[in-house]
Amino acid sequence: MSTARSVEDLESIAAGLRSAFLRTDYTADGILNLLGTDAHDALGRGEPVPVRRACADGGELGVLIRLLLLGDTCPEGDVAAALKPVPVDDAVRVGMLDHDDHGVRAAIDVRPVDFGTGSRWLFSDLDGSMRRIAITEDHVLGVGQASLSLLRATATEPVGTLLDIGTGCGVQAIHAADFARHITATDITGRSLAMTRAGVAINDIAPERVTVARGAWFGPVGGSRFDHIVANPPFVVGLPSVTHSYRDSGLDLDGASELMCRTAPDFLAEGGTASMLASWTIRGDDWRERVAQWIPDHGVDAWVVQRDVADPALYVGTWLRDAGHDLRDPAAAELADRWLSHLDDAGVRGIGFGFVFLRRTDEPTDLLAEEMSQAFDDPLGPEAAEYLRRIAWLRDHDLGEERFSVRGGAALERVATLTGDNGWEDVVTRIHRGDGPRWGHEIDALGQSLLAGLRPDGLCLDEVAELLAMATGSDPLDPGDVHAMIEGLVRHGIVVPAGM
Repeated sequence: MSTARSVEDLESIAAGLRSAFLRTDYTADGILNLLGTDAHDALGRGEPVPVRRACADGGELGVLIRLLLLGDTCPEGDVAAALKPVPVDDAVRVGMLDHDDHGVRAAIDVRPVDFGTGSRWLFSDLDGSMRRIAITEDHVLGVGQASLSLLRATATEPVGTLLDIGTGCGVQAIHAADFARHITATDITGRSLAMTRAGVAINDIAPERVTVARGAWFGPVGGSRFDHIVANPPFVVGLPSVTHSYRDSGLDLDGASELMCRTAPDFLAEGGTASMLASWTIRGDDWRERVAQWIPDHGVDAWVVQRDVADPALYVGTWLRDAGHDLRDPAAAELADRWLSHLDDAGVRGIGFGFVFLRRTDEPTDLLAEEMSQAFDDPLGPEAAEYLRRIAWLRDHDLGEERFSVRGGAALERVATLTGDNGWEDVVTRIHRGDGPRWGHEIDALGQSLLAGLRPDGLCLDEVAELLAMATGSDPLDPGDVHAMIEGLVRHGIVVPAGM
C-alpha cells in the first residue's frame, strides 16, 4: 500500500490554484519565458542547478518553479505569497505540500502542459527525477513520452462520448475536453481518480462533462458504447503480478494489450474509433501473427503500427529504472533475473511497442499491421483518422470505375548502382509521400506511367490502364494487379480518390 498522504480533497483547492497560477503566469509559456531555452532544456533533463539560477530573480513564478518542478524546500512566507489565495495549511492538508524543518516543499507534482490550445495543469506523483522518493504501488504517473505519443496519436475531431481507460493523472481525459462532449475516465486506484478530478476542476472543465469511475478495464462502464476510446493501459510485458499499478496489469506477458484489442470493439458505437498504446511479444519471425490473433474476425477496421522493438535485457532494465530501482542492488538484480527468466521461458526474443487504431463496422474485419520505423510528421492522430476513412472508402467502391490523383508532394526516388561499362543501373524505384508518415512503395516503369496518367477529372482507372497498354504496345495490364497496386497506394494516402 502507498505511504503517500491522501489527495482526496485536492479538488477543493483547485479553483484557488488556478487563480494563483494565472496571476503568477505559472503556465507553459510563462515558465519558458522566465527560464529561457537553456535552463528550460536543463529542466527537461532533470538538472536543477541551471533552473535555480534562472529562478533567482524570478519572483513568485520563480518560487513556484522551484517548489513544484524542482521539489525544493522554499520559505513558507514566499510560498504563501505565490499560492495566494490558497493558504499553505490548506495545501498541506490536501496532500499537495509538506512542512519540513526549513519551510515547505511539494508532496506531489503540479505542472502546466500545453496540448496546443493553451496551458492545462495536471496533478501527479513526484517521479524522483529531482529528489529521491519511493515509487509506491499506487503511484500516479505524470505526463511522459508514452502519454504524449498517445495524445498526438488521437484524432481531435468532435465526438459525443469518449472513454479513457486507465486515466492515471487524467492527461488524456483533460485533452479530450477540447473535442469530446462527455468524457468517462476510469482507473483502478482512488489516488488516480482524485488527481483526475482535481485536474478537471483546475482546468475549469464543467464537472457534468466528466464521469470518473473506479474499476478495472471496461468494468465500470457496463454495456455502454462510446464514439471514441483512448487507452494507455498498464501494458508492460512481464510477470503476472502487480508491483506498480501504472505499468503492471497482473496479466501474463502481453495479456493487457490482448485484452484491450479483443474487447474494445464491443464498447464502440457503430463507426466509433479507438486509439490505444500496446505492447506485444515477438517470438517468431513475424510479429504481426501475434497481434492478428487479437483482432476480431468481423466488425472492425484495424491499423496496427509497430514503432519500436526492444530486446528483453534493454526492456527489463528500462522499466526497473523507471520504478526507481538501482540495478546494482541485489534485490533489483534478483527481480531482473526472474523477469528475464520468465521472458526466456516463454520464448520471447523481443518486445514490440506501438499503436492500435480501430473503427467499428458491420463488415468483415480489415487489418493492416505494419512497421513504421521511419521518421514521420507528428501528430499521427489525423493520419489515423484518414487511414480509417480510406479503408471505408475502399470497401464501398469499385476501383476500376473511379478516378484518382497522386497526392501533392509525392516524389519518385531512384536507387542505382554503378555497373562498370554499363554505367548506372536502376536497382529500385519508390514513390514516397512527402508528408505525414512518409510512406514509400516500390513501383515499376509501367506503374510510374500509370500514376502519371491519373487525373481527378480524367479517365477512370481501368480506362487509364487500357490506354497505357495501347500507347506502349504492351500486353493488356492485369486489372487485378492494377487494382492491388492502387489499393495499397490509397491505403497509405499516396494516391487520392477524386472527391475524397
